[in-house]
Amino acid sequence: MKKYGLIGYPLGHSFSMGYFNEKFRNEGVNATYENFEIPAITELPEVIQGNPELSGFNVTIPYKEQVMSYLDTVSPEATAIGAVNVVKVERGPGKVMLHGYNSDVVGFVNSIQPLLRPEHKKALILGTGGASKAVEYGLRKLGLETVKVSRRVLDDTIQYDQITPELIKEYNVIVNCTPCGMSPHFDEYPQLPYEAMDKSTLLYDLIYNPEETLFLRKGKEMGATIKNGLEMLLLQAEEGWSIWNR
Repeated sequence: MKKYGLIGYPLGHSFSMGYFNEKFRNEGVNATYENFEIPAITELPEVIQGNPELSGFNVTIPYKEQVMSYLDTVSPEATAIGAVNVVKVERGPGKVMLHGYNSDVVGFVNSIQPLLRPEHKKALILGTGGASKAVEYGLRKLGLETVKVSRRVLDDTIQYDQITPELIKEYNVIVNCTPCGMSPHFDEYPQLPYEAMDKSTLLYDLIYNPEETLFLRKGKEMGATIKNGLEMLLLQAEEGWSIWNR
């Protein structure tokens, strides 16, 4: 029996294990999917060695960038993005090869594209981690200008206290790539001038648990179009499955 899994920390919020195990049951696939909750990426080799039937795995917060130094090859797109969320494991005599890909871009682009309107020309990306890199790559592919928002002062970012009502009107697509508001922290939300949002605002949250974060709810109350990350999860999961089976 083949094994697949998810590398990250923490993993209590993730739906991936349930999704894939149900898929395997429904499609008669002789495989299983497990969570590998590791507190440090340095434990990855132990996971690979301790699970000889592991044929591939997904990577989530906070290891999408850190995992790259453990891989033998990285796809051109994942290299351009600077983050990996799908790894294919190839085993030969006395040798294990790890190949990295990024399916987040496919999932994100295909799920946000139907919501974009002509007035959506500029986007704020909340967060600077691996997921935000895929989102930035995807938005630029769709022709939007982007600015990243960080709690810390970093190159090529602005900070939350610099987001004015005027900026919200101009950058009317806002994508949350941070864990702010993720289960079990339901009462947390990014500090933004929500009162400046209206029906031309599009809020997209990569979080799907809970289904509606406070970030999304506050925007919806002002008339914004909102979407959570569940469809992105499903689309990138299917892309990952096709990568493992190529």
